[in-house]
Amino acid sequence: MDPGEALRRIAFLLEWRGASPYRVRAFHTAADVARDLPPGPVDAAAATQLRGVGPVTAAVIAQASAGAVPGYLARLEAETGPAAAAGWDLAAASQGDCHVHSDWSDGGSPIGDMAAAARALGHRWTVLTDHSPRLTIAHGLSPDRLRRQLDVVADLNAGSEPGFRLLTGIECDILEDGSLDQEEDLLDRLDVVVASVHSKLRSDPEPMTARMVAAVRNPHVDVLGHCTGRIVTGRGRPQSRFDAEAVFAACAQAGTAVEINCRPERRDPPDDLLHQAAAAGCLFAVDTDAHAPEQLHWQSSGYARATRAGLGTDRLITTWPLERLREWTGRPR
Repeated sequence: MDPGEALRRIAFLLEWRGASPYRVRAFHTAADVARDLPPGPVDAAAATQLRGVGPVTAAVIAQASAGAVPGYLARLEAETGPAAAAGWDLAAASQGDCHVHSDWSDGGSPIGDMAAAARALGHRWTVLTDHSPRLTIAHGLSPDRLRRQLDVVADLNAGSEPGFRLLTGIECDILEDGSLDQEEDLLDRLDVVVASVHSKLRSDPEPMTARMVAAVRNPHVDVLGHCTGRIVTGRGRPQSRFDAEAVFAACAQAGTAVEINCRPERRDPPDDLLHQAAAAGCLFAVDTDAHAPEQLHWQSSGYARATRAGLGTDRLITTWPLERLREWTGRPR
């Protein structure tokens, strides 16, 4: 068994059981290190000398590299059962991520670093979705800056090896009237558009519903981002109020995917709305909303939630190959 795969699988099963994000992160960190190990057995004592590897993760590396199923993994698999195994299979089917930020807006890493990290995880495509201009606190992209970013992405793709493509995109603010915060000609040029509400999240339900329905019906919009805007950690933020039945019906009718946002402080939509959107027939995008390379690991938690909601690859656009994704968006490149 590949040590990195064993460590990632343990991280997923710990997430499935609701373990602390810090505990989960330790296994992802060790998996990143294990990726660079040479083939063949690795002694546990030697593994503990690697940065980010402790006694537990070192034992996993040693057992997996020797061809055995690590004892820790075997115990977790026995305890979590077939439902968790199905969730892991779904996570392993992931092809890409529709919501990733760079240091061009409020991310902390260069575009190339985010693309390299996504490729290292096995993604075949990832969408760069920095913020739109109205979100000045996040250094949103003006039309001119977005045009320059498109050239940067084109150059990066031209110099990359086959098997991975960074797609152009944006996380576009949904304005109060439901319109989008970017020029239409630029939206036409993008591979994927994620539309999100970032302002006046405590509006009354009627105007918020109208705002969201108008946006998801816009032919430029592919994904409705973090639909409730909630924050569930720290001081928190309550979820916005809207007619979920109307919004999800509009998404299903327009073919706009609902995002399953994997950020630990968001986990948006909440479970009741996730199941409601699934019953409405919506498509979904399991997205990390990553602002740093290590945050791309969060995606597996979204696939765990998707499994519990009864969703399969037919409904999850982030498991689709690039050709199918482009056919769906109607923007062939």
